[in-house]
Amino acid sequence: MNYYRNFSFDLQTRIEFGVEIVESLAEQVIGLDGKQVLLVSDPGLVAVGVVGRVTEILTAANLDVIVFTEVEPEPEARGVMAGAQLCKDEDRDLVVGLGGGSALDTAKTIALMAKNEGHIRDYAGLNVPSEPGLPVIAVPTTAGTGSECAVWSVISEKSVNIKYGIGGRNMTATVALCDPSLLLSLPARLTAGTGVDALAHALESYVNKATQPISEALSEKAMELIARSLRTAVYNGAEIQARSDMLIASTMAACAFAPTRLGLAHAMAMPLGAKAKIPHGDVISILLPEVMRFNMVANLDKFARIAQIFGADTRSLSRREAASAGVEAVAQLVSDIGAPNSLSAYGVAETDLEELAAESMESGNIVVNPRAVTASDLVEIMRRCL
Repeated sequence: MNYYRNFSFDLQTRIEFGVEIVESLAEQVIGLDGKQVLLVSDPGLVAVGVVGRVTEILTAANLDVIVFTEVEPEPEARGVMAGAQLCKDEDRDLVVGLGGGSALDTAKTIALMAKNEGHIRDYAGLNVPSEPGLPVIAVPTTAGTGSECAVWSVISEKSVNIKYGIGGRNMTATVALCDPSLLLSLPARLTAGTGVDALAHALESYVNKATQPISEALSEKAMELIARSLRTAVYNGAEIQARSDMLIASTMAACAFAPTRLGLAHAMAMPLGAKAKIPHGDVISILLPEVMRFNMVANLDKFARIAQIFGADTRSLSRREAASAGVEAVAQLVSDIGAPNSLSAYGVAETDLEELAAESMESGNIVVNPRAVTASDLVEIMRRCL
């Protein structure tokens, strides 16, 4: 691609990666002058002993730790506000987020609200003015959301069926502590959904109109690792190389989309997740192949390159045939790992589509999508996914 636009790339999070690197957590906390830690995680990780292990690492270094586990899937604003109040009441000076995207998004927004007034929804949007929050160390236990280095957190208020993103410089973790050994017991279904989310981050950033050379290189490498290792991670989760590949890919993909945004799959995923209560990885798995089919004609070269990344021999194919092979390679991967493929299985009906499309058109991801889109186009894409 010929680049002629100005662009910027600002990676605000320091990434520490390695098997068993979680053992350095106390050292990381002390290096940030932390003494009073709020550890944010979820009940599932308490049950399997991961929270206990991490708590012991911190307390062995004489750090004061309070554990907060009011984290739900598709995290709730009420949990954020409760955690922020606890931070204030207990004079916490650092937040550790341990878990998947829900725990990390909750941790980052708790850290923000510990130093800001009002309600978390007041900061919805990109770069809404705020004071810097508490330092955050993000310790991911899934490979998908990339929340450990993303500039966004996504929060829900399920009682009113809304979901919103909070984005900007004050929504990044200070340190991402990425340990593949923490993913070894991740169930296959969750490995699949989060893995496709990571793929969509890389792919949508790669083909959209805001792509730039640094993010593009990160996206290509992330897709290469996912193409190589997602099937293995789903069906042989104890394979540490596959888990390492997926965690690196997830983190790289999040770094890629930070300056570029995403595309139609993520634009539609927000209202679908809020109204139909579809887990984020599931809704992305359902939408991504059809979104690719719609977008392909707007960037044949990039979609042909995706085919090559996924191992297709495109030498005898036309540009369009090669691009189509890229779409089908991704669709085959989604099928192979047993990801969901139907919106109707979650209760989405034809009568819902126009309202969902109208809400999707409000997303900032619409303007960078490689192909111009109307609400009617989104209705048709979702109809094909019913």
